[in-house]
Amino acid sequence: MAKLESPLIRTLFFILLSGLFFQLGNTVTAADISDADDIPHVGERVRATYQQVFLTADRHRAFAIAPGGAWAMSSGKASAEEARQAAVEECQKHTDQCCVPYAVDDKLVFAREQWGRLWGPYATAEQAMAAGTGTQVGERFPDIAFTSAGGQRQSIADLRGKVVMVHFWGSWCPPCLRELPTLDNLRRILTDTTGDAVALVLLQLREPISSAREWARRQGFAGLPLADSGASGEDDTFLLTAAGEQIPDRDLARMFPSSYVLDRNGIVLFSHTGPVHDWTEYLPFFQDAVGK
Repeated sequence: MAKLESPLIRTLFFILLSGLFFQLGNTVTAADISDADDIPHVGERVRATYQQVFLTADRHRAFAIAPGGAWAMSSGKASAEEARQAAVEECQKHTDQCCVPYAVDDKLVFAREQWGRLWGPYATAEQAMAAGTGTQVGERFPDIAFTSAGGQRQSIADLRGKVVMVHFWGSWCPPCLRELPTLDNLRRILTDTTGDAVALVLLQLREPISSAREWARRQGFAGLPLADSGASGEDDTFLLTAAGEQIPDRDLARMFPSSYVLDRNGIVLFSHTGPVHDWTEYLPFFQDAVGK
């Protein structure tokens, strides 16, 4: 089905936004370009590559990043601008998020104060109604039915007006378990800073909710709002929509865990497959999406 925006229009928008981001980055005081620990959303291997490869590469060189951890670098270009464009375009091949320059030649150009705005632009209600259903950025997320942590029968559509995080996990999934502490930290901070403007829908897969909640209680995660996907066991691999249609869980979660963030009109802003190292790094994005 059609997305909210065509891929070409979205790519052109990202290229323009990346250039604006670069200009903004040149107007702020930069931190130490050699401090790889300051690069947001990337893991230790990427930080090591940045220090050992990018910082020693031939000029002109550039390093680009995107929300969620996508990255790319270029080197040996004829100009700094050519290097910037090459790094951003290569990064953009690996993500639906907007890639922006982090460093160009010997200068850190990262506009940190603009970073949390890159989930936009946000859909209007009219645009959301016209969007196709799917899991890609710009599509309207399927109307999955579930039972809330409080025992209410709900679906994703019932949460319109809130920014929604849909998270698929299981207590049988080691990467899911490693991620839960930082997800719980995000929940606490969001509650303090945004009230009830963000809804966390944590759905267990391939196990009954009783098993998932018992595990969470034993591990000290009783505060997490664990909703019930309706899964009954390891052989139950389907989710239901509010209309009663079955969706294979692998259509929504190619790996476990998998996460989606939806805007107030149910449009996918962000998706991530696998565990996130630190969900609290995404706080500025959530706050921007709710208008804080």
